[in-house]
Amino acid sequence: VVSTQSTGHYYITNNLRYTMFMRRLLLQPSRRFLSSSNNEILLTYPEANPGIALLGLNRPPVNAMSLSLGARFREAIAEIKAHKSLQGVILYSTNPKVFCAGADLKERLFIKEEDVPGMVKTFRWMIQDISELPMPIICAIDGVAMGGGLEIALGTDIRVCSTTARMALTETKLAIIPGGGGTQRLPRVVGVPKAKELIFTGRDVYGEEAEKIGLVNVCVDQNNEGNAAFVKSMEIASLLQERGPVALRMAKKAIMEGFEAGPVRAGLDVEHDCYMGVIPTTDRIEALMAFREKRKPNFKGE
Repeated sequence: VVSTQSTGHYYITNNLRYTMFMRRLLLQPSRRFLSSSNNEILLTYPEANPGIALLGLNRPPVNAMSLSLGARFREAIAEIKAHKSLQGVILYSTNPKVFCAGADLKERLFIKEEDVPGMVKTFRWMIQDISELPMPIICAIDGVAMGGGLEIALGTDIRVCSTTARMALTETKLAIIPGGGGTQRLPRVVGVPKAKELIFTGRDVYGEEAEKIGLVNVCVDQNNEGNAAFVKSMEIASLLQERGPVALRMAKKAIMEGFEAGPVRAGLDVEHDCYMGVIPTTDRIEALMAFREKRKPNFKGE
């Protein structure tokens, strides 16, 4: 189902279903499961794509955010953070029709009122952990991303969706508000007026509109397999594979911390510090040598 070109990049060879595509992918010997009981989170390092990690939501039928899913997610994030040579991560769903439908409301029915704040705080910091991963995080949305599902996506760096994707922060329909950072990240992404509209109304946003308002970076036409956003995400990740790991981390840090620093002058100080972080690296010297020798550099994240 999945073949590799000589460059190691994925391409789809036929019209088999997305589920068959993912089954074949997960049969690779490099896979690692991070849930001993039900594999709710799949963390995979494809041998064909060195430097890229695949982080999959796998809690059928709709990847509802349960306490166990949250715990497995944080374990995966901690492992990813420890990999110094990773150049990117793709967050996706093993069910292309649903990225994540939000909180597990059935589980919420049995949680005591006094325990709700702590549970919401746990998910809030889980998403913050995603946003603070040092390498670029790409989110592939081929289906539905509702409530906490969209909040997870908002914690990533590059969001890719298909024309069949549907997104919303639906919390006001349940007489609550977004509690996973949606009230803070959405205004930073689409602007305050648009964020107010979307949060107050809880209305659906489809793929093409999502790209138009800046909610996602790219919207692609859905394909027969139902995985167009995932395929596009792999295409973007293949570009990251050719970039210096330390440079990617320092670039992300400069953007994120510099933006939060306030005035441009304060941001420039952050940029300077990050630039100082790449000067002593062997990767920088390797890039210069590769340029002189007219070959591709071999980056090691050092």
